[in-house]
Amino acid sequence: MRKWLKNKRIKEDIEHKEWEQSFIKSKDFKKIFYYNQKTNVRFGLTFMATLIDENIIQDGILPNLLEDEFREIEDIKQIVPVADVQICGDPSLIEQKLMNGYVMLTIETELKHFGFIAAQKEIVRGLSQPEVEFSVIGPKEAFVESMGQNLNLIRKRLPVKELIIEEFTLGSLSKTSVAILYMENITNEDNVDTVRQRLKNVQFDAITDSSYIVQLISDNSNSPFPQLLDTERPDRVAGILAEGKIAIVVDGSPHVLITPTTLVEFFSSFEDYFLNYILSSFFRLIRLFAVAFSILITPIYVATLSYHYELIPKDLMSTLITSRREIPLPPILEALFLELTIELLREAGARLPTKVGQTIGIVGGIVIGTASVEAGLTSNVLLIIVALAALASFTTPVYRMGNTIRLLRFPFLFFAELWGLLGIVFCFCVLLTHLTRLTSLGRPFLEPLYPPRVVDMKDALIRLPFEAQSKRPIFLRTKNPIRFNKKKAKKKKDIDE
Repeated sequence: MRKWLKNKRIKEDIEHKEWEQSFIKSKDFKKIFYYNQKTNVRFGLTFMATLIDENIIQDGILPNLLEDEFREIEDIKQIVPVADVQICGDPSLIEQKLMNGYVMLTIETELKHFGFIAAQKEIVRGLSQPEVEFSVIGPKEAFVESMGQNLNLIRKRLPVKELIIEEFTLGSLSKTSVAILYMENITNEDNVDTVRQRLKNVQFDAITDSSYIVQLISDNSNSPFPQLLDTERPDRVAGILAEGKIAIVVDGSPHVLITPTTLVEFFSSFEDYFLNYILSSFFRLIRLFAVAFSILITPIYVATLSYHYELIPKDLMSTLITSRREIPLPPILEALFLELTIELLREAGARLPTKVGQTIGIVGGIVIGTASVEAGLTSNVLLIIVALAALASFTTPVYRMGNTIRLLRFPFLFFAELWGLLGIVFCFCVLLTHLTRLTSLGRPFLEPLYPPRVVDMKDALIRLPFEAQSKRPIFLRTKNPIRFNKKKAKKKKDIDE
């Protein structure tokens, strides 16, 4: 086959046009001329060798162009067995098409028009299990870096024509494809317009991951709280689309963004919907308690030992005095030493290879903790408290929110050292004020807690049975607020014998 093609090939083009000047310096730029002996037509194929699949050219494009009755550009739609074939006369599109993996066809006798034939090379990894949002029960598929494959995973779960996909190109250099997904008959049009407008207004040179989109279109980019929920689970995206929310898929990213979202959603695992509502509500409350415990327990320790000894029970006082008898550091420095040590172990474990990172985390924690207590730098009571706080912070299902929880402990610690429990209350009021003013796509971030929405509480702090969730969330202002007929859902009839 290759020998036959070699005989048909005439030569590589030496004379380059103006638009080619920026391409010819690159080694992977190819422009090759061929000759159709049947019709006496000389044509050229131009492409970027690193972006196209050579098998498509060798097996699907060239044999037909060389053997069939090929005279005009329009003929390629009939003779080339490729679905994506375009005819164009705008030279400004040449760069975009070549960089997207198209092969450009030109004919010497027809210079004003040229054809583009899709021949993209797809290099993607296979489907794998979710790593961050792993669940024992439920589907085991996770998104990958290919946007087309991710859209396929979502389409399989929502095979309806009402699922609309709109695509944008962002990044002056990266030319990244970004798609927004929504249900036409459900999603509020104002929300779609807001997302659409914010994506069009993005000004950045290279968008390489969905994390860039989170920072560029968030309502408040100065807030440590993420205002878009990211997920690697196709089933979760299908569920939120059915609720009336919007999904943003970024080519090259294995995480899909969800908007608008609320604070309580960051503490809800999608596995909650695979369990009985009593169990899922219990686990959700445990996570919320763990978050509060992780943020407040160390500051309360510092505030109590610095200002409020009278709050410590007499039986516990002797234990604390014994544990701190030979500690030369004040409680705040003692707590900061252990907190920073935990953060260092986390970062080291995350950056090192998996097996080495696990070893460093376990051995490092044991060795450093034991050595610091024996050296008299920290008390064993605080060591237990900090370890429990670190363990509690890992219960947050969403990684971005987990990072925020890790950060929040430090301002609470400083205010606890300044004013004791009053400082903790003051810091909590500042945090609550910030959360009440925070929005996600213009919708209240604290909903349904503030403003209070009793109807939406059915899937917030706890999860009620599916039969009680017949309406979509109020704050989304969906076109169709009813999910199913509540009366029919309650009827459970056995088969008549």
